[in-house]
Amino acid sequence: MLSTRLSTAATAAFAMALDPELRPATKPEFGHFQTNLALRLAKPLGLAPRAIAAKLVEHLQVDDLCLPPSIAGPGFVNLELRTDVLADGVNAGVSFPPRGERVVVDYSQPNVAKQMHVGHLRSTVIGDALCNVLSYVGYEVIRQNHVGDWGTQFGMLVEQLLDEDPKQSLDLDSLQGLYQRSRVHFDSSPEFADRSRARVVALQSGDPETRALWQRMVDVSLTEFERLYARLGTGLTPADVVGESAYNNELPNVVDELTAAGLLTESGGALCAFLPGFTGRDGSPLPVIVRKSDGGFGYSATDLAAVRHRVRDLHARRIIYVVDQRQALHFRQIFALASAAGWLPSTTTAEHVGFGTVLGENGKPFKTRSGDTVRLATLLDAAVERAAALLDERAGSLDGDARAEIARAVGIGAVKYADLSSDRVNDYVFALDRMVAMTGNTGPYLQYAHARLTKLLAKAGTTPGAVTVLESPVEQRLALQLAAFGSTVEQVAETLQPHRLCGYLFELATTLSAFYESCPVLTSDGETRASRLALCAATRRVLADGLGLLGITAPDSM
Repeated sequence: MLSTRLSTAATAAFAMALDPELRPATKPEFGHFQTNLALRLAKPLGLAPRAIAAKLVEHLQVDDLCLPPSIAGPGFVNLELRTDVLADGVNAGVSFPPRGERVVVDYSQPNVAKQMHVGHLRSTVIGDALCNVLSYVGYEVIRQNHVGDWGTQFGMLVEQLLDEDPKQSLDLDSLQGLYQRSRVHFDSSPEFADRSRARVVALQSGDPETRALWQRMVDVSLTEFERLYARLGTGLTPADVVGESAYNNELPNVVDELTAAGLLTESGGALCAFLPGFTGRDGSPLPVIVRKSDGGFGYSATDLAAVRHRVRDLHARRIIYVVDQRQALHFRQIFALASAAGWLPSTTTAEHVGFGTVLGENGKPFKTRSGDTVRLATLLDAAVERAAALLDERAGSLDGDARAEIARAVGIGAVKYADLSSDRVNDYVFALDRMVAMTGNTGPYLQYAHARLTKLLAKAGTTPGAVTVLESPVEQRLALQLAAFGSTVEQVAETLQPHRLCGYLFELATTLSAFYESCPVLTSDGETRASRLALCAATRRVLADGLGLLGITAPDSM
């Protein structure tokens, strides 16, 4: 509102509509916001900045929002919100009307017959946070878990199972062992490799025995994935699983439609799309292989069928793929080909939300001592154990069950926050000790801020009312922070950058600490006490809501 008013004033005063680039004031004595618009207009107008600022203020209509504007230094215009406006903003809270638009978010994407590992953490945590935020701001969100449950490896797995014992008991560990043995067998035996390829054909054509064994593997895997999702507290459910196999019957139609549109070219027996603007390092055209030379379909065909389904059948206006940054080229090609085919109209946007790698403290990709990828379950166990040790050091009156539940919330929350608080495109170092620290920009620090507020409000013994008194600059700063929650969440929904919400919550908790130091709550009197309790209640609510959007539990005690 203030930015719009300033731009209107510039138009009225100088016939120039410019972004005032309103920023938080650098010092409390300068109010709450300031703009250097007058300094930027000095050269084009040929006037002194302070004279421009004075004329700008003359045309500025903000009496309903601010105290009289002031001019400082060479020509900065400073604005200080009225305290009743600040209080109203805090009391009103945040709400968003339904947008009437559907968003499909594709995330997590584990592979059947393989343990979920640290690489799946980022997609799951980032995707879940984005779904929460998009729902909060009014979108209708459809979660899609594009599980890897199709392809050549299942011919190997089924054939190896038939060779060993098709009735043997299976869990995810034994399936992973079965895969490793089948891989060795496939590489060392041409006869087994031929049988495995034939088994893939049998799977794709619906052979009952093959399909039954494949389904067992899928069911075992999905059961284990569900346990991990429950531990992580994600919003993914079995109903959200739409694996690669779900698109199998549509793949010939994908090829037929692309062929009819003149988008496919035969190359070495394969059907490929050569799109303008996509070339290799040597400058040669870079193909999208839609159908392989043996007649099989790769994941490009499956991804194209998924785009087609999500637009045609799910009526998505926005499709988001939370996938490793290394797949950026693949998705650029898929989106370009889908657009050329008419499956991705201009009314629907498709976005690849890429992310970096999880590193160990040595700066290299996070691995076990033996060099294997770290299992997600092992990682979560370690985080909860470290959080439990931290809570034991803090003692307190919590019983065993309550402490175990809080340890789980703190440990899992620490892992999630560490992942989300850095810009997702960057790599980040997985350092448990730093993650579970109670100080600094960590999940436990924010959870403790929420727990401390809960304890304070319980001790007050009254139901908080409305914020009415904001005399202290620290109170006003806290109120300003609270008022920024809605715009911060909306910004995350637009940019798909959860670290912006993390940064906001950390700044809010830091401002809260300054408020505690300067503004007594329980020992203050009358309307001041009541207003400060209301401010504390509003801060607790925003911390809980913000952490909840990140998929992090906000405990009432720690």
